[in-house]
Amino acid sequence: MIRKLLVANRGEIARRVFATCRALGVATVAVHSDADADAPYVAEADEAVRLPGNTPVETYLRVGSILDAARRTGADAVHPGYGFLAEHAGFAAAVTDAGLTWVGPPAGAIAAMGDKIAAKELLAGAGVPMLPTWTDGDAVTDFPVLVKASAGGGGRGMRIVRDPADLPAAVDSARREAAAAFGDGTVFVERYVDRGRHVEVQIFGDTHGTVVALGERDCSIQRRHQKIVEEAPAVLPDGVRERLHAAAVAAGRAVDYVGAGTVEFLLAPTGEFFFLEMNTRLQVEHPVTEAVTGLDLVRLQLLVAEGGVLPVPATPPAYGHAIEVRLCAEDPTQGFRPATGTLHRFAVPGVAGEFTPTRGLRLDSGVGTGSTVGVHYDSMLAKLVAWAPTRTEAARSLAGALARAELHGVATNRDLLVRVLRSAEFGAAQVDTGFLDAHPGVFAPLLPADRLPVAALAAALAGAAARRAAAPVLAGLPSGWRNVPALPQVVRYATAAGDEIEVRYRLDRCGALADWSTGPTVAGPTADIPDAPPVVELVSAAPDRVLLDVAGVRRVFRVHRAGSAVFVDGPDGAAELTELPRFPLPRAALAVGSLLAPLPGTVTRVHVGAGQRVAAGDLLLTLEAMKLEHPVLAPTDGVVADLPVPAGGQVETGAVLAVVNPEEAPR
Repeated sequence: MIRKLLVANRGEIARRVFATCRALGVATVAVHSDADADAPYVAEADEAVRLPGNTPVETYLRVGSILDAARRTGADAVHPGYGFLAEHAGFAAAVTDAGLTWVGPPAGAIAAMGDKIAAKELLAGAGVPMLPTWTDGDAVTDFPVLVKASAGGGGRGMRIVRDPADLPAAVDSARREAAAAFGDGTVFVERYVDRGRHVEVQIFGDTHGTVVALGERDCSIQRRHQKIVEEAPAVLPDGVRERLHAAAVAAGRAVDYVGAGTVEFLLAPTGEFFFLEMNTRLQVEHPVTEAVTGLDLVRLQLLVAEGGVLPVPATPPAYGHAIEVRLCAEDPTQGFRPATGTLHRFAVPGVAGEFTPTRGLRLDSGVGTGSTVGVHYDSMLAKLVAWAPTRTEAARSLAGALARAELHGVATNRDLLVRVLRSAEFGAAQVDTGFLDAHPGVFAPLLPADRLPVAALAAALAGAAARRAAAPVLAGLPSGWRNVPALPQVVRYATAAGDEIEVRYRLDRCGALADWSTGPTVAGPTADIPDAPPVVELVSAAPDRVLLDVAGVRRVFRVHRAGSAVFVDGPDGAAELTELPRFPLPRAALAVGSLLAPLPGTVTRVHVGAGQRVAAGDLLLTLEAMKLEHPVLAPTDGVVADLPVPAGGQVETGAVLAVVNPEEAPR
């Protein structure tokens, strides 16, 4: 029987496992990097061991350090979470060789499925349907194709190729990313199915020969080949569910599978399905299966690891519908560029439970208010899951909770997720892996541009209320009040998009809003800012809450200030503003054509040289951050004037990566 469990992972993953351990009375051990020393999961563990350093390679992926932590704390079992180590056959073998209980499938099963090329050959022999696959890029005859990493998953090392001429570059890029992520740059090519759906089956096995399917999940809505919306059960054509489950169980039996695993398939519009890969671990999206079955999958993992019989019927009952979204620190409008910073507020309303099976709204989060989001690890902040009797109710509940959440300080994909859940196509279950490309409207922010002025006014009025509340004398007088009409109060804000907006307002002697107006102060989307703002009456203003009557409709705005940053959450959406100083200090001017680092990272490759002529869109260099490659492209035709950062150089946000002198147009 397991007494003390070490979780060889971090963040939300570790918190999820700890939650079940607390319910079962199992003591817990966390391991943490220096950057994670103050993370919530570390505080929740009974014991914690520091792994010196910050990068995954020097901390969470060091097998010797993990085993040493288990020895020092007296842990008798190791759970790998659901990250890289969960699919590391060598780690599984090292744990068992150390006399510890391994909470996962046998090392042999991990090895068999870890090499995706060999896995496809093995399972094809077991009757599992396969896509045409090539290991030699020169032999590919059927386009479009998908380049994939053999040793990994999570969307890393994957490239869609439609033109044969683009295949060599895609293979090279995929190899580099796979080598950086998994330590193995082997890739293969398989036929790409347009409008395909990503449907996966949760399987579970025990040491007594049982392998069962616990239902399926639709994970079709993806960005960069990584899932962001998952649901259970999938909406499937007649007869497909039974065949999917049978194929998944056959795959598990082919490798004598034990523990939790996921068999992933690509479902074509014709109803045919094909094996993609088998993940020998618990998946990030397992909460939707827990919601509809009522099973705690981590509890089942521990039970099976102890040698117990899986207490689940061959076809477990399921009820209702569950949808999960992955809330990530990234900007979808900038190519899903990862975001860093401090979460000044992280609050989701209506949560019924966390980390264990919950009917209603469930939040599994690795962060909280005050957490720092850095560049060393994945961009996922949390998973929000809604269960309801029907799919429509689950989608509506989840979208509403996301829209009302207060997510301050770091850019997220929240607005994108809400628009996906509220789209007519999602409501009709018309989803596939190309959903985001086919529906560009979901990238629009929830707050329309023409509603930004009223949100900025609410920010200004809350700021005035805060200053009056802190005033040492005459605090009861309205802000800026004079005996005779005077110039209005003026506040300037920078928007998250980099534009500026100016708010002008005046209060009368009773504190009512006498007049107000807004306008842009620099070049920007001026057409979206109305010339004649709506009629607004101030009902009440406090430092954190402003109630306005806008054209006869009362609207509540929640306002939160963190330094010069002001966050406004209103009925139309959220706005992030930065109050600008009234008298700004002069700043050093950047050279014309400077390209700045959007976030901290490492320059992995420089593709051009100083003095080289480039065209708009040419690849200049590659920046790596949050485990992903980010191309830096030439913004215009011109000549590369400077490349101040060499390959391997570390940069902070705002650092100059390159300078491209634009070509002058011919006269």
